[in-house]
Amino acid sequence: MSGPDWRGRAAAHRARVDALVGPYLERRAAGRKHPVIDFLFTYYGHKPAQLKRWHPGFGVILADAADYTGSRGYHQISAETPGGPLTGWTADPAFLDKRRDTVEFVARLLAATATRPAQLSCFGLHEWAMVYRSDDIRHQQVPLRLGHEGTDAVVEAMQLRCTHFDAFRFFTPAAAPLNIEPLTRESQIDREQPGCLHANMDIYKWGFKLTPLIGSDLLFDAFDLACAARELDMKASPYDLLDFDYQPIRIETPSGRAEYVRAQADIASRAELLRTRLLTACRDLLSATP
Repeated sequence: MSGPDWRGRAAAHRARVDALVGPYLERRAAGRKHPVIDFLFTYYGHKPAQLKRWHPGFGVILADAADYTGSRGYHQISAETPGGPLTGWTADPAFLDKRRDTVEFVARLLAATATRPAQLSCFGLHEWAMVYRSDDIRHQQVPLRLGHEGTDAVVEAMQLRCTHFDAFRFFTPAAAPLNIEPLTRESQIDREQPGCLHANMDIYKWGFKLTPLIGSDLLFDAFDLACAARELDMKASPYDLLDFDYQPIRIETPSGRAEYVRAQADIASRAELLRTRLLTACRDLLSATP
């Protein structure tokens, strides 16, 4: 890929990221926390500067790319092209070899998740289970919409149906036994399903764990979906987020549960396409190594 070509694509990518995360960076610079958006960078740990860094994906050689000197996962290469010899930077096969186990795990998880029907009956109760019968509130700067007793009553009136271990592991000790089944890290591949908001948000996590082996266009699309899923997650949570302009989805009511299911199904539909794209990328990576 020529210098003008990849630089144009990289600039367009940075502009997309800036448009989405610019307000977050402004708040962070001012020292203000946000209970919804901060999660996407604190829990997942992929920083805005890393997200803004454009990568073409494995197998693409970037000409005139001194910018990538020393970049993790890259190496310099010389290749013959129809126009003559070319020297540039590309994702290093040795790095892919080091990440092979991760690529294989992600491929297995995505493939297994895609084979299952979407379950749309959890109603976002995982966030409620994380504060059930506890004074330890995860988002201290915002109050519980129904108070402690009201929050506990909702959990006790509805079946916890979480299928995602990385949500389940934050359940309070009193809430964990109420889940329809116990979850473990070892059973993750056997339990994740495509209706789960957190499984769909994690498409972004698996994508950045494979950077720079996958392209940034796919990673940004996964991040965009994660933003939408996180917003739905917190609207349906027990927290009062009106001061942050989030109207609650009142899952303690029949109309609120119906609203949540419609939004959850939309997220699942968008995630299906991204899961397929990332699974295809993983399989291509695996076929590129012996």
